[in-house]
Amino acid sequence: MIHFKNVHKVYPPDTKAVDGVLLHIKPKEFCSIVGQSGTGKTTLVRLLIAEERLDAGEIVVGGWDITDIKPSEVPFLRRQIGVVFQDFKLLPQKTAYENVAFALEVCGATSKRIEAVVSQVLKIVGLQGKEHRYPKQLSGGEQQRVAIARSLVHRPKILVADEPTGNLDTITSREIADLLLKINEFGTTVLLVTHDKDLVNYVKKRVVTMDGGKVVGDQKSGKYVL
Repeated sequence: MIHFKNVHKVYPPDTKAVDGVLLHIKPKEFCSIVGQSGTGKTTLVRLLIAEERLDAGEIVVGGWDITDIKPSEVPFLRRQIGVVFQDFKLLPQKTAYENVAFALEVCGATSKRIEAVVSQVLKIVGLQGKEHRYPKQLSGGEQQRVAIARSLVHRPKILVADEPTGNLDTITSREIADLLLKINEFGTTVLLVTHDKDLVNYVKKRVVTMDGGKVVGDQKSGKYVL
């Protein structure tokens, strides 16, 4: 599903954020990418969603070589990859329903499709009955569930969760982890990017460890080890 082939990204003057990464993530796999801050995890995500351009190597997503992706093709790529961030990125003036619906509205979806899809994804994340609450009326965990629902509206083949539990307590973090595992069971490839040791050990899936922009460890079913 995802191939990073000898990928390099250097920030001026000479910071090697990603240094020769070779990584293959299979379809329907759940993979945790771990490491301390500044080890290249987030840069790898930015390269994957074409927010940054690599300096050398190749990135292939679902058979599509996005190494030299055109700006006009980036929106299509991002509909294939759902992304969830630590800070939720919700619109405060919109309800949970409206936040999720907005992701479809900007793509020109019909009101009938919006209603069907939004209701379905909010049900998947367990927010029935809270559709009309604003972000400030929701807990941190509920806000993250809205963000996850929004990431699912285009039925992406890949879901990238970049530090999704960074602002949440341990119990809520595990609830979000269970939701990511559930989404993975539906057949979605899940990439969990985190430095949360307890979270990684809880999900018990493949663990790829980064340090200094390199992949320094890869365990099929492992724990967070540095």
